Amino acid sequence: MLKGKTILVLGAAGKIGSEVVRGALKEGASVVAADVNQLKMKSDFELELIASGGKLTLKTIDVLCEKSTHAIFNGSIHFDGLVNCTYPRNAAYGASFLDVKLSDFNQNLKMHLGSAFLIMQQAARYFESSKKPISIINFSSIYGFIAPRFELYRGTSMTMPVEYAAIKSAIVHLTKYVSSYVKHSDFRVNCVSPGGIIEGQPDSFLEAYKKQAASKGMLDREDVVGSVLFLLSDHSRYVRGQNIVVDDGFSL
Repeated sequence: MLKGKTILVLGAAGKIGSEVVRGALKEGASVVAADVNQLKMKSDFELELIASGGKLTLKTIDVLCEKSTHAIFNGSIHFDGLVNCTYPRNAAYGASFLDVKLSDFNQNLKMHLGSAFLIMQQAARYFESSKKPISIINFSSIYGFIAPRFELYRGTSMTMPVEYAAIKSAIVHLTKYVSSYVKHSDFRVNCVSPGGIIEGQPDSFLEAYKKQAASKGMLDREDVVGSVLFLLSDHSRYVRGQNIVVDDGFSL
């Protein structure tokens, strides 16, 4: 689906970002994988760097730094698609609602939502200068548009962070805002909202979650990639400003 295209993946060392990189390579794309953790990328993509025949390039980016982010978009790289898989947060992220400090809440919004804004803004400026079609994909979550189901977390040490809900809901609307702002052009912005991803959660949680889904329940990282590849491809050329939900029916 992506033969002849160059895809920029931000947050490529992350769990979903790494799968997006591999999925795009399998579909024939050249991939620029960018992350603040260059050493992890070199380790994770050791085989892909050899097997891709030069189609995989690694770049360093710190999305919390304007200069670093500007450099990616003002460099010599031309790209047809961008997938933002970054997930910046501070050390206090994920505390229970009543324990969250306002300063930490504000900082996490600034880090995650602020960087998402910066990336979309710079991508739009890149498009204005290149005038070539480009597809931007953001990541939100089911908890960006439905209320958390806190009963699932009872009896575990986990919670659904309030910062996460606020940020992910804002990313959905920011996606629509930017898509509307550049409506009459070949600049497309869409969003993918996954359900829960399996990452070693307790069996009791996995079982309770599955009861509210259609079949599988919690998803593997690979389950999300197909929707991303579709949005990057020409098959989705008329899909704009949408939030694609991949959650095995959990949010129904």
